[in-house]
Order: sequence, then structure tokens, then C-alpha cells
Amino acid sequence: MTGIGESLDELGYATVPGLVGAPDCAALAARWDDDGLFRKRVVMQKHGFGRGEYRYFDYPLPALVQRLRESLYEELAPIANRWRAQLRLTPEFPATLAAYIEKCHAAGQTRPTPLVLRYEAGDYNCLHQDLYGEQVFPLQATVLLSDPARDFTGGEFLLVEQRPRAQSRGEVVPLAPGDAVIFAVRERPRRGARGFHRAQLRHGVSRIRSGLRFSLGIIFHDAA
Repeated sequence: MTGIGESLDELGYATVPGLVGAPDCAALAARWDDDGLFRKRVVMQKHGFGRGEYRYFDYPLPALVQRLRESLYEELAPIANRWRAQLRLTPEFPATLAAYIEKCHAAGQTRPTPLVLRYEAGDYNCLHQDLYGEQVFPLQATVLLSDPARDFTGGEFLLVEQRPRAQSRGEVVPLAPGDAVIFAVRERPRRGARGFHRAQLRHGVSRIRSGLRFSLGIIFHDAA
């Protein structure tokens, strides 16, 4: 994952092409109706989150999701600790996901947060931040499971950064099936004339114009 840290520092996000192979993307999307995999289903319009649905996996996570969560965490923990130091906070993220999950559970955050999201024509996801308790790992990932050249139109991944005393900056991140986008959950350090300051970020998905779009969300902190 060469260049991930540099892109995250500059833009607040980075892409990883082809992180998940096509057969695994199709297999995950096909298990949407497998109730035994999931702990909760959310209909977004009932809560003002947008339109569409998502389902949180239950423990134990599917093997692929667990592997991705573990390997991505190990790559991102050093970046997360560096960001905390740049914001004059104490680095607090251990080297392994297992050790971090222990911290989450000790804080009362015991429910897994990886999820699958499903959008049909007309659906969208409002700009938001995925915060579930006191423990917040500052980076997360989304993997596109569907093919925008075949399965759907619209549905672009959106990222908006609010800079202090400046207008917000929006970004559309194009993704192919199996690509991942890694991005800041809530804030990132941004270098200014007087050192680093906090830039707030929110993410979402634009309106699906046609078809069906599935994605996998990998959040590293568990929920209370």
C-alpha cells in the first residue's frame, strides 16, 4: 500500500485499487439476505440518514472481513498515532487490532461495526461521521462491491472537508469494483502557517440514478 500515508496527509483520503477480488466482492454482496451474518439492519430513511439500507455484521466476522480489518488496521495504526502526535495528543493505538478491540470492549464498546450497504435507484447517503462511542480510530475504509460500469449509475463516494475560517472542500472519489477508499473518520491534521490544525471531514454517497450498488464498510472501533 505504497503512498497511502502521503495521500492521507495531503487529501484526507487514499485509494487502494483492487484490494478485494471480483469473486469475493460478488460473494459478499450475495450474502445480503443471510440473516445469520448480521446483528442489525438499518433503513436509512427512518432515521434521516438518507435512503437505502445497511446491515452490521455480528461476531464472528466473515473470514474475509476479519482479515481485511486486521491487515488494514496494522497498516494504519502508525499513521493514526502520527496524526494524534501532530494534533498534540498522546498516541494511543496499539500495533494490532486485537489489542485495540480489547480497549474498545473495556470502554463498553462491544458491538462490531463492519457493515454492508445496499442502495437502489434514488437512494443516497447523507454526509456524516461514523462515531460510536468514546473510542474512535481516526481512519476507516470502504470497498466498492458492485461495478459502476455494469451494475449502477451515479452513487459516487463523496468526501467534504471543513477547513478553519475557509469554505468547505468537496471531493468525488471514483472507484472500480474491489477498490478501497481509506479516509478520515472525523478529523485530520492539516499543516498551516502556524503548525498543524484540525480539519473536519464528513463522507457520503451521491444519489443512485439506476441499478443496485453494494459496498463494504470497515470501521475499526466497535460500538457501545
